[in-house]
Amino acid sequence: MRILCTNDDGIHAPGLKVVEEIARALSDDVWVVAPELDQSGVSHSLSLNDPLRLREVGPQHFAVRGTPTDCVIMGARHILGAKLPDVVLSGVNKGRNVAEDVVYSGTIAGALEGTILGLPSFALSQEFSVETRDRPPWETARKFGPDILRKVIAAGIPKDTVINVNFPSCAPEDVLGIRVTRQGKRNLGFLRIDERRDGRGNPYFWIGFERTAMLDTPVEGTDLAALRERYVSVTPLKLDRTDEAFSEALGAALK
Repeated sequence: MRILCTNDDGIHAPGLKVVEEIARALSDDVWVVAPELDQSGVSHSLSLNDPLRLREVGPQHFAVRGTPTDCVIMGARHILGAKLPDVVLSGVNKGRNVAEDVVYSGTIAGALEGTILGLPSFALSQEFSVETRDRPPWETARKFGPDILRKVIAAGIPKDTVINVNFPSCAPEDVLGIRVTRQGKRNLGFLRIDERRDGRGNPYFWIGFERTAMLDTPVEGTDLAALRERYVSVTPLKLDRTDEAFSEALGAALK
């Protein structure tokens, strides 16, 4: 099995080493193609107006000055040659990718691009807490990742579906199990604007996150609820975002 690994945190991110370890538990044929720089939050952006610079950083390890989407395309269509990867792994992201995160996440986008190319693809993310922000419990992803991948691959991933895996912020021995979940939704607006002043008194802005939104009690059965209860969350996400129910009502309204 040939595995292509990417991420959105960049070629030197610790989580990239973790996803490579997970991949090597499944295969010896592992390739790493990751962004040269941190691309967190770039979503599924594709570089069309800028050239992609490619740098070989080691045997079967490459850095691309571009987005996670660029990396997967470069890996599958150029670097790996005639033999496509059998599986794409994106991550392990530092921080969870749940609820509305899936819209913004470059980690999710890397896996989505693999799915668009017709390849079984996984997004892997390690949640951290305030206490573990500087040292996320990577060992949790290491322990549970390989077996989850083996079982999901054996079960067969439907076409146009990407598997979003989130590991809870606790030690492996404290994980209570694995849950198949649906994408959650935060109850409050979780983005905020932080206005500051530079040395000349001119305003500048940071997009930040409201902590109160993270303290809400999540709906049972969601990715948010699973992580809160110390379960690994496995969520199948579809490429087709058509709202079938509303399509029927809309069709009737537009007659």
